[in-house]
Amino acid sequence: MNFRPRTPEEPEINLIPFIDVLLVILIFLMLTTTYSKFTELQLTLPVADAEQLRDRPREIIVAVAADGRYAVNKNTLEGRGVDGLAQALSGAAAASNAGTGTNVVIISADASAPHQAVVTVMEAARRVGLTQITFATQTSGAAQR
Repeated sequence: MNFRPRTPEEPEINLIPFIDVLLVILIFLMLTTTYSKFTELQLTLPVADAEQLRDRPREIIVAVAADGRYAVNKNTLEGRGVDGLAQALSGAAAASNAGTGTNVVIISADASAPHQAVVTVMEAARRVGLTQITFATQTSGAAQR
């Protein structure tokens, strides 16, 4: 048995692996922050000025409710299909002018209406031959309330 006191070894801190790990993390963070700006989408949402509104006698207003129901010129439709909506648009176009093709379809959709409901209105207008389509907006002051 060896009963001699051992000389305590001085602890040594090796910093090279620590520096290697920190450099890898730093390079990873630099690369990911460089590409994060390319994944963002810059959107400008529509805002209308009340002064620019004009009275158009040949407007066909299609309202789309939050649950996907339709109303053409304040007449509620029973079905939600493209064919029924196309018939209603055709009737409204015939009533507003004698088929000159200058009708403007204004889609007034609820903010939480499904996207498919708006696309259905656009498809029905295309089938009837109504090519001028616009979207109703609200003033920026009314949107904040």
